[in-house]
Amino acid sequence: MIVLKLGGSLMHSAKELVKEVSGYSHSMGEQILMVPGGSIFADTVRKVKASQEAAHWMAILAMEQYGYYLADGTEAELIDDLDTDSSGTHILLPYNLLKKNDELPHTWNVTSDTIAAWVAFQLKARFIKATDVDGIYLNGALRNELSADELIGKDTCVDRELPHFLMKHKMNCEIINGNCPGRLIRALKGNVVGTLIKG
Repeated sequence: MIVLKLGGSLMHSAKELVKEVSGYSHSMGEQILMVPGGSIFADTVRKVKASQEAAHWMAILAMEQYGYYLADGTEAELIDDLDTDSSGTHILLPYNLLKKNDELPHTWNVTSDTIAAWVAFQLKARFIKATDVDGIYLNGALRNELSADELIGKDTCVDRELPHFLMKHKMNCEIINGNCPGRLIRALKGNVVGTLIKG
């Protein structure tokens, strides 16, 4: 099982990526669960004056909107729980699942990154984040590998809660640039070009 967080920053090419991943998972008999980012839908939530509590659930609903967009016209199946054992590519609609398992802090430090990590933890799955950058940059330099504690308090392409979550659960996260043709599929096969965050 691979949990793949598909960032909202990839929206312009996301459907093609879903089709590629779906084709790969069917041909290889692989189980891939996509967790959608919030994309432009979460950006809208940030612009309104909602309480932190309301904004948390509104942002999770924004992930669901992006999920419906990703599934539209692709072969990926939408699911709203973690009870799947069939191969292929599925896209998680997380609202109901998180309402039943309300374990994460309700702040903007927790975005779809940490939610995807939580999903990967529940499934004991490999965790990949596809985004629009080559990986983690620290002091202007791209890092191929680093420990999660190096990211604490720093603004990078992952949310501020993710390093803490990875450390607590001794998990890794692989950051991949989904805009580079072929890179995501190669990563699914184990040939990662990006940044490995070690928890």
